[in-house]
Amino acid sequence: MQPPANRENESTRISTLRALNILDTVPEERFDRLTRLAKRLFGVPIALVSIIDVDRQWFKSCVGLTATETPREISFCDHAIHSDGILEVPDALLDQRFFDNPLVTDSPSIRFYAGCPLKVANGSRLGTLCVIDVQPRSLDEEERQLLRDLARMAEQEIAAVQLATMDELTMLSNRRGFEALAQHGLSVCKRLGKPASILLFDLNDFKQVNDTFGHAEGDRALETFAVVLREAFRESDVIGWLGGDEFVVLLTDAHEGEALTVVERLRAVLAALNSEARRGYDIRFSVGQIEYDPSRRETIAQLFAESDSAMYADKLAQKSHIKISRS
Repeated sequence: MQPPANRENESTRISTLRALNILDTVPEERFDRLTRLAKRLFGVPIALVSIIDVDRQWFKSCVGLTATETPREISFCDHAIHSDGILEVPDALLDQRFFDNPLVTDSPSIRFYAGCPLKVANGSRLGTLCVIDVQPRSLDEEERQLLRDLARMAEQEIAAVQLATMDELTMLSNRRGFEALAQHGLSVCKRLGKPASILLFDLNDFKQVNDTFGHAEGDRALETFAVVLREAFRESDVIGWLGGDEFVVLLTDAHEGEALTVVERLRAVLAALNSEARRGYDIRFSVGQIEYDPSRRETIAQLFAESDSAMYADKLAQKSHIKISRS
């Protein structure tokens, strides 16, 4: 077998996939109807909506197979996601990339494969809509266009999933998406004995920004803070917007000192932006940090409650400092 020629932007692709919270979800009719339609229109025994994870190929929808996933290293779809066009394999036994693939030499005995990449808004290709046959064949141009059309429909359904778990303004996970991803992250930390912290951010005087400069400017402040958060934290950290002026970050495999270092770096970046922007107001924040302790606080809800109290304590401390400094 031959691996794909390259895997550019893989970290961004995986981060995007994680933010969708689509992996290992239950079957959904909106995807299943597309694979049933593809199976019937192309006259093939197998049709899939396949998602490529770090080390596996997982099927969001599957007709004609009992498996729900395969190793990524033997996936035809892993090759397909590295180009914008359809990957078509007329006869896998004659293709140097696949002739010795166990999916070819053993069940389901793939001979023909055609997969169209599924892209999301940032350009990441998360998987494919593909059709598979146990007999060699090829597609004509009309069939290729049909496969592209079905793939676009699958992309629309993925976009609907994305809207349910991501905020369109900040392009961060919304509360629903954050809670799902963060709880998964905590479970991993607990299993591996790794540290974790939750940071709850509240933008100071945000209501005043809306009241004085208008809600459009308030939205720009939220967007700016979201961008700074993405730049300050690692791709493995889970970042979310809870609504209003509240943001949250779950740091995994990071001790308290590391979290404090990131917060101070965040303050420095914002201070520099504030001095350059001259927008009539400063973007500043209060933050509450709570360490994950599986013996005392095991759920995201518990961490939220305690970090909220810590955040308000920080806000009061900042106000007290301002009053003292002005006296």
